[in-house]
Amino acid sequence: MLDSNNKTMTAAILRELGGPLKLEQVPIPKPGIGEILIKVVACGVCHSDVHACDGDWPSPPNLPLIPGHEVTGHIAELGEGVTGYALGDTVGVPWMYSACGACEYCRAGMETICKQGEATGYSKPGGYAEYMIAPAAFVAKVPAGADLYGLAPILCAGVTTYRGLKRSGARPGQWMAVIGIGGLGHVAVQYAKAMGLRVVAVDVSDEKLELAHRLGAERVYNVMNDPEIAIHAELGGVHGVLVTATSNKAFELAVKLLRPGGTAIYIGQPGGAADEVRSSIDRIVNWELSIRGSNVGTRQDLHEAVEFAANGLVAVQASLTTLDEINEIFDQIRKGTVVGRKVLKIS
Repeated sequence: MLDSNNKTMTAAILRELGGPLKLEQVPIPKPGIGEILIKVVACGVCHSDVHACDGDWPSPPNLPLIPGHEVTGHIAELGEGVTGYALGDTVGVPWMYSACGACEYCRAGMETICKQGEATGYSKPGGYAEYMIAPAAFVAKVPAGADLYGLAPILCAGVTTYRGLKRSGARPGQWMAVIGIGGLGHVAVQYAKAMGLRVVAVDVSDEKLELAHRLGAERVYNVMNDPEIAIHAELGGVHGVLVTATSNKAFELAVKLLRPGGTAIYIGQPGGAADEVRSSIDRIVNWELSIRGSNVGTRQDLHEAVEFAANGLVAVQASLTTLDEINEIFDQIRKGTVVGRKVLKIS
């Protein structure tokens, strides 16, 4: 067991919204009842981390903040009352840090919208550090020998897109469009294909569309070429649309791509005042379209998503980097130039 008393670790810390992250030496935390201390191996860099640090959302994160919610690592210490885990076990930590387990939402299997829920790297310290704390009941067990750098983004990009696809109600053989082939989108293409869906990829970047095609998308469309007309002419519209982009136009386009009875799933979140979209009420009513939000994933979704990846059905296009480059990575994400997912190699 690690003697964490009087020892420090390196962490990237945000002390002011909109400011840079700074590497600091801070005490290694001590796990409490039901908690585990994790020695972090890898942490994916999600667009949500940028939104959090920029203060883009109505409820700001708790400061000072250690971001990061796509974490893989090994158990370094067990808190009191933890069972089912041993020192050295490999685990993953998602965005959903915890939920109360007793409210109407948790009882209905919707713990993702628990009003008392906590978020890793937002309301609680995350994985941009050498060590972190997590409730044992909310981490994912990761198979021994798994690629922890490649698997880290599954803890958010994977489980979030997987749950969104499930919530669309689309069945094997039906068309599913993925708008935005970035960190989430390129994973969504693979989950959709593994679930038996026929995939349409939509993006503004030809490079990202080429990636989507290599990953299994049967059709690719550049937004600049008016995909609405082509998709309806060639496919009759799609049965479902998963929006992972953060542009208002992407959300508005989603409804336009649907065939009658189709469902649009909103996942990506624009920042600040840019989170309002316009849509055709006439189209929604007369075609009986559905629009659903999907917020990360439950613990069951998490375990299922990890199993897909561990079995080789989904693989993140991961580019490894280090914690001291985090501010440059954030700038690249803001500019939309990252292909695949940046993953921090912590240890």
